[in-house]
Amino acid sequence: MNADSTEMTAALRDRLAAAPLEAFALALYARPGIEAACLRLQDEAGIDVCELLWRCWLLQHGVVPGDSTEEALAEVHGWQREVTAPLRRLRRALKGQAPGRPGVEKLRATLKQAELQAELEALARLEALARQGPLRPLPRSRERAADCLARRLQLQKKSHLSTLQTVIACLDPPLGPR
Repeated sequence: MNADSTEMTAALRDRLAAAPLEAFALALYARPGIEAACLRLQDEAGIDVCELLWRCWLLQHGVVPGDSTEEALAEVHGWQREVTAPLRRLRRALKGQAPGRPGVEKLRATLKQAELQAELEALARLEALARQGPLRPLPRSRERAADCLARRLQLQKKSHLSTLQTVIACLDPPLGPR
């Protein structure tokens, strides 16, 4: 967005407010193949799924975060590292012990719910970043948008890029700022 596009920025921010990140993320994650793709990128490439969904939400609106927003991501990364990841590790560690043990199954369900709440908090923080920080227009073509997203997520392996393409293919064609 150029310096004289304040009205366009206001319109974009209104569109983002009308399409909350949490609803977008839950709907995209529920689409066939997306959960598996996100978890693969999380487990194999170290990608934060909440950040990936946030970037897809922005992509859907034809924008990427500005450079100063990138620095603000450190707080969200800290939350994910200190709160969400330990809950996930505990939940996964109990998976093998849960069958046939009602107490462990209940604890695992509680951890799963806590992990989901931590992820929803991360999404809320990411949405706030988008509303506060500068946003830049994204290239209109799906291929250029995918390349931009892959660079931001620091994906290099062909298999990870292919998995990212699976996620992007489920988005409506990205539109430039209106």
